[in-house]
Amino acid sequence: MRRVALLLLLTGLLTIGCGWHNSYDQPLNFQCPAGQSVSFIISKHSNYHEDRLWAFSCKPTFSPRAKCFLSPYVNKFDQAFTFECPPQHVIAGMSSYHSNYHEDRRWRFYCCKNACISKVSKNCHWTSHLNWFDETFYWNVPHHNVLVGAGSYHQNYQEDRRWKYKYCPKRSC
Repeated sequence: MRRVALLLLLTGLLTIGCGWHNSYDQPLNFQCPAGQSVSFIISKHSNYHEDRLWAFSCKPTFSPRAKCFLSPYVNKFDQAFTFECPPQHVIAGMSSYHSNYHEDRRWRFYCCKNACISKVSKNCHWTSHLNWFDETFYWNVPHHNVLVGAGSYHQNYQEDRRWKYKYCPKRSC
């Protein structure tokens, strides 16, 4: 019950404009604090702007001295993508920019090395698509898991993307 109340509070705060990490049609550049990875994602679509607002939360995951890098762009406008950080890396941030001409974003992901990530790919899972076009969605990385990948496809007639995420178990260190 406490978790539901917290989620409703967070959703309410984001709805009134507090806590978004980008503005419509503007770049998104989000990085978790050192030693943390993305644990919660919320995104809201606007038909007027044909773009999304994004907000993230993070959780302690690894050493603050972990080696991190920003991926190259993983998509061209209007194209689908499936991205995974390299083995033993987690997603600790996301970066994108919006094109009004394409009404889409190009994406990059901030990956950080974490020796506590299971190397056994059979223990990792992809979510189903979390949203329909033009819908708000939110997703918590399951407890004792870390975010390692993202996939998305764009529909021009909807001018929006559907999203799914890959997560893996985190071993105790």
